[in-house]
Amino acid sequence: MTQTTGDRINLDHAATTPLDPDVRRAMIEALGGSFGNPSSVHATGRRARAALDDARRGVARALGAQPHEVVFTSGGTEANNLAVAGVARHDSRGHVAVAAIEHHAVLRAAWALRDLGHAVSEIPVDGHGRVTPDALAGQLRPDTALVSIALANNEIGTVQDVPALVRIAHDAGALFHTDAVQAVGQLDINVDRLGVDLLSLSGHKIHGPKGIGALYVRDGVELEPMAWGGAQEMGRRAGTENVPGAVGMAHAVTAACATWRDLRVRLAALSGELIDAILAAAPHARLTGHPTSRLPSIASFAFADVDAESLLINLDLDGIDASSGAACEAGSIEPSHVVEALGLPPAYGRGSLRLSLGRDTTQAEILRAAEVVARHANRLHTAPAPAAAHAAGR
Repeated sequence: MTQTTGDRINLDHAATTPLDPDVRRAMIEALGGSFGNPSSVHATGRRARAALDDARRGVARALGAQPHEVVFTSGGTEANNLAVAGVARHDSRGHVAVAAIEHHAVLRAAWALRDLGHAVSEIPVDGHGRVTPDALAGQLRPDTALVSIALANNEIGTVQDVPALVRIAHDAGALFHTDAVQAVGQLDINVDRLGVDLLSLSGHKIHGPKGIGALYVRDGVELEPMAWGGAQEMGRRAGTENVPGAVGMAHAVTAACATWRDLRVRLAALSGELIDAILAAAPHARLTGHPTSRLPSIASFAFADVDAESLLINLDLDGIDASSGAACEAGSIEPSHVVEALGLPPAYGRGSLRLSLGRDTTQAEILRAAEVVARHANRLHTAPAPAAAHAAGR
């Protein structure tokens, strides 16, 4: 029997997070008092402009950036699209190199550029999902305009050594973009310490609203806009700004960056317990992603000879929200491009599971989830466990 909403265990925070009450209050105030068009010159418009400017300053402070370097977008997807396509279309060199495990908002933007005649390279990763310096260097060319590698992967949680990769890209004369959508609130996102030229954010991953994101664009970096119309966002993104969304996002980013160190410690303890419990109880499970350089909120697994769709359905019926790295199309589930890039044996290709924790996740929920996941995974397992126990996944 399907459990009621109040009984459910949410282990899908990487997909979205509940709106923070303080963020909601700030947005409601902006919906009423700052309803004007920020481009209008009258008093009502100026109030909206003041709220938008304040929000821009808040996001900039969190990034260690200047306000004019922050472009508000409709979300992380648009921010990624604008970074990848915007730079490539402006730079006559035009070659783009992206990690093979990037979010589809980056990959499909790159593929669209390829269809238009741009050269695109996919940077391979190692078995833990890391881009090595040699792998990046091997994809760089004299005409490389942009490198895009996420700070932390959205499926397996692997964290990249972005500062080291940035130095390699810059030495080759290329700009560097990082998708930090999953990293905010768990990692240092100071743009100067990272060294990046562009960085993408999203509001709803950090207890902010959906429909709002931002792209950091370092001073001097030029890009082509993806929307044409007015001169909003300093000419880089036309359209009347979403003032309440920007206000909400600024509150959420500020809170996330103020508490990330303490949250990281707490989540690391919980996810470690979850990983150990599942690997101990399901001998055909493997931890995917880097064993230590990973987001503490994400515990991702691949189960040999288990269909992820069936596993998710059973978890849902038992009141657990989770997700798979695989995409379901027309009733059939295909292997995740991220899992495929790790080079796992074929038996693991259809059995990926992502459990993502949030700030309100409890130890009791972790223990319950580990038992349920292992029980269903073992029942759905259709072949003998591999000879190797795979307990060394961590």
